Amino acid sequence: MTLTDTATAAQEAASISTEGLIGDLALILILGSFATLLFKWLRQPVVLGYIVAGFLASPHFTYLPSISTEANIEFWAQIGIIVLLFSLGLEFSFKKLVNAGGSAVVTALFIVCGMMCAGYMAGHTLGFSNINSLFLGGMLSMSSTTIIIKAFTDLGLRQRKFASQVFAVLIVEDLFAVVMMVILSSIAVNNSVEGGEMLYSISKLLFFLIIWFAVGVFILPSLLNSQRKYLNSETLLVVSMGLCLGMAVFSVACGFSLALGAFVMGSILAGTSFAERIEHLTQPVKDLFGSVFFISVGMMVNPAIIAQYWVPILVLSAVVITGMIFFGTFGMLITGQTLKTAIESGFSLTQIGEFAFIIASLGMSLGVLDPQIYPIVVAVSVLTTFTTPYFIRMADPAYRWTEAHLPGKLHFLIDRYSEHATAEQNAAKALWSSLIKRYLWRVILYSILLIALTLITLHYVLPFMVSVFPVWGRMFTSLGALAAMSPFLLALTYPASRHTERQRLRECNARFDIPLIAMTVVRLMIAMTLIVYLLSSIFSLAVGWTFGVALFIIMLLSYSKHVKTRLEKIETRFIDNLNERDLRRTGAKNSLLPNFHLAYIKVGYECPFVGEKLMTSGLRGKYGVSVSSIRRGQHLIMVPGADARIFPGDILGIIGTEEEIQKVLPVVEADSDEPQPADTEDIRLTSIRLSEDNSLAGKTVAKCGLREDYAAMLVALQRDNEYIQPNPGLVLEAEDILWVVGDVNRLSALQG
Repeated sequence: MTLTDTATAAQEAASISTEGLIGDLALILILGSFATLLFKWLRQPVVLGYIVAGFLASPHFTYLPSISTEANIEFWAQIGIIVLLFSLGLEFSFKKLVNAGGSAVVTALFIVCGMMCAGYMAGHTLGFSNINSLFLGGMLSMSSTTIIIKAFTDLGLRQRKFASQVFAVLIVEDLFAVVMMVILSSIAVNNSVEGGEMLYSISKLLFFLIIWFAVGVFILPSLLNSQRKYLNSETLLVVSMGLCLGMAVFSVACGFSLALGAFVMGSILAGTSFAERIEHLTQPVKDLFGSVFFISVGMMVNPAIIAQYWVPILVLSAVVITGMIFFGTFGMLITGQTLKTAIESGFSLTQIGEFAFIIASLGMSLGVLDPQIYPIVVAVSVLTTFTTPYFIRMADPAYRWTEAHLPGKLHFLIDRYSEHATAEQNAAKALWSSLIKRYLWRVILYSILLIALTLITLHYVLPFMVSVFPVWGRMFTSLGALAAMSPFLLALTYPASRHTERQRLRECNARFDIPLIAMTVVRLMIAMTLIVYLLSSIFSLAVGWTFGVALFIIMLLSYSKHVKTRLEKIETRFIDNLNERDLRRTGAKNSLLPNFHLAYIKVGYECPFVGEKLMTSGLRGKYGVSVSSIRRGQHLIMVPGADARIFPGDILGIIGTEEEIQKVLPVVEADSDEPQPADTEDIRLTSIRLSEDNSLAGKTVAKCGLREDYAAMLVALQRDNEYIQPNPGLVLEAEDILWVVGDVNRLSALQG
């Protein structure tokens, strides 16, 4: 064969591969579109529709053409996992984790650990191997955020107290799921469950997470803000997806998964003022590749395996339902929630979803998960998804039955524990709590940054410098490393307590200085140990101790007011970048004049003056604030007039005092922080012909209740082939045709 023939054959092979890739993608998207429409018509979660579409495109369904190469779909599915985890990270932030509170964290930990054990034991009972049982426990331990939001919306429960508790638990579960994926990957690679290896994996994960977040939070917000005027929609989409994929690749280079890197980058960007825009821009990308991932899940469904393993499917479904109810309820109880809230929360978590598929895909890619487990888990997910609304409805009867049969003494203990858990801590405890938190985050953050710099210096910088400068390489390396480490060494050794705090502690406790001295000694020992270790590794142990201790003493003597100010500026910048999204929202760091701030607030769907003009909204008269701008998508209205209207999703630039902004924030943002349902309403322009017996006939536009009762807006009125602009005093007559914008499902009651 000649070179020309070889080149021609290669081109033909590449053409076939490309055509097969596009053909497979076209097939699954066409099937996915039909399945999505069908399941929307049936008012069922579209995730189930994607799974059905995947089954129809698989070789297991012989009545339709199937995909040509499974590797093609695996490629698209991997991109889907990356984008899904990136989007999840954009919705996750440290602020949300803090706001979730200790109750959500403890409850989520209780559920995950309990369901891991239950799943592991169920797997052993069904005859699965250790590694398969472990992955099965991981798959059964995560509830579905998508399904729960859909069920709460359909049942009208999203405003109930227990719903906010469930959402908080789901946020924490998402974080635990990412950590679990790393641990399971490590166990799968070593094919054993070793305590030391697991501890090493967790420590390594925490080390890299803190490094990534510290560097990312310190650099990315400032970098993006400096280029704000150039970041239009196209550029911001390219930048955000580039950062996502770049962090995913870097994560693999560090020994972790692509998904972890994508989640971390999303979490870093979640705290920036660009988070909403990035989330909006990446939504179509997430929808496209996310659908491909769920379709790939459906391709693993094998009816023959389901028929063969129907007993394990029913057993595992029962384990999921009973386990989630038990661990969810008791997790809420032990954290001080009332019996009613605990039972309602437990009955809401009775399903598995997205992360079960991701963990299953991880096990398959690592070659440790038996093929038949995948369709079993998919069947369990489908079954528990369909039963979720019924168990949510059963929560109230279950609570009434439990309350009626619960021993009085135990009921008293539950109430007493709840009251005790919500009691206010005294001033001294609150002060110590704040001080210890600040001490711990300083020690952990700066220690890990210093360890990272030390490792980079010894493993990369030192060999390079010695090869370039054989004589002076070690000296140059040590000087450069110490210079880079000096800000963090100074910050680590600087006192964590403030003078006013020490005075208050002295008033509360005469022995307050002993814990502070112990904390100071620990910080100083860590700093000196790192200096000595670095110099000892570069030169010798004698040089390390001699010069290390000397440099440490010189550093302590170099404290000054200027150094303190510089360190505080570095810490302030880090904290401001971490909370940039919230600071921009409240205007706390955007002062125009003394005590006057400019804040940017997103209008929520429950804002009381949505659709009204600025002059009738009461923003200036009732709240004392002024609207300087309105951003609606890519359209910016500077200094809007009194006739400008306010719509959901608008970003209002509001000028006012700190007190005024804090007062107006919850009003404007009403319902904007809660997860929004995806396409649960059919909003469009529709016509309604009024019959003689229609309840609206004879009423004025102002009193017909379209806005209040049906959340709809009257656009025009057609009477005798003439279109009339509606006004509040216009009387509606029989045979009028109303042109209304709203949810056609809610307006269907007026069609008669």
